[in-house]
Amino acid sequence: MDYITWLFDFIMHIDVHLRDIVAQYHEWVYAIVFLIVFVETGLVIMPFLPGDSLLFASGALAAMGGLNLWLCLIIFFVAAVVGDTVNYHIGYKIGKSIPENSFLGKMINKDRMQKAQEFFDRHGGKTIIFARFMPFIRTFIPFIAGASKMRYAQFLTYNIVGGLLWVLIGVFCGYFFGNIPFISEHFSTVILAIIVLSLIPAVIGLVKSRVKAA
Repeated sequence: MDYITWLFDFIMHIDVHLRDIVAQYHEWVYAIVFLIVFVETGLVIMPFLPGDSLLFASGALAAMGGLNLWLCLIIFFVAAVVGDTVNYHIGYKIGKSIPENSFLGKMINKDRMQKAQEFFDRHGGKTIIFARFMPFIRTFIPFIAGASKMRYAQFLTYNIVGGLLWVLIGVFCGYFFGNIPFISEHFSTVILAIIVLSLIPAVIGLVKSRVKAA
C-alpha cells in the first residue's frame, strides 16, 4: 500500500519530483527518465509508470531551462522505440504461453490483455500508433503484436511513427503550456486530466465492444 501511495504521489506531483531529481542527480536525470519510459513501454508487467505526465513535465521544465529540450526529445524517442521493440520480442517469444506461466500469469492483468487484443484485432497495425496515447493499453499492444507474429518490419514502421508523435506532442505541450500560471498552479489537476483524457478512447472502445457483444 505504501508503494501505491508513493507512486500516486509521484505521478500527481511529477513536476516537483522531477525538479528534485534534476537538483540531486544533475545530468543523470536523462538516464533516469530514459529508464522510466523504457520500462513502461518495454516490460509488459509495468504498465502503470507515468509516461504521459513525465513527457509533459519534462517539456515544462525544459522551457524553464532545467532540462535540454532536444536531448529530452531524443532520449524519450529512443526509449519509446527501443522499449516497444523489446516488448514485441518478448511477446513473440513467450506471448502464447502466458496463461501457463506461473509468474507472468499472476503479474499480467488478463482483462487488460484481452482489451488490448480486441483493440489490436479491430484496428490492426494502426493500433501501435493509437495505443501510444492510451495508458496501460500502450504497454500491452507491442507484446500482443509480437505474440500475433506481426512482421517486425511492419511493426517497426508503426512503432517509429507512434513513438515520434507521442514524444513530440507530449513534450511540446509541456514546453509551450506547462508554465502558464494557471497550469503551473494546478499542475496535479492537469496531470489527472491528461490521464483521464488518455483513457477515454479505451473506455469508448470497451463500451462499443460490450454493446456489440450484447
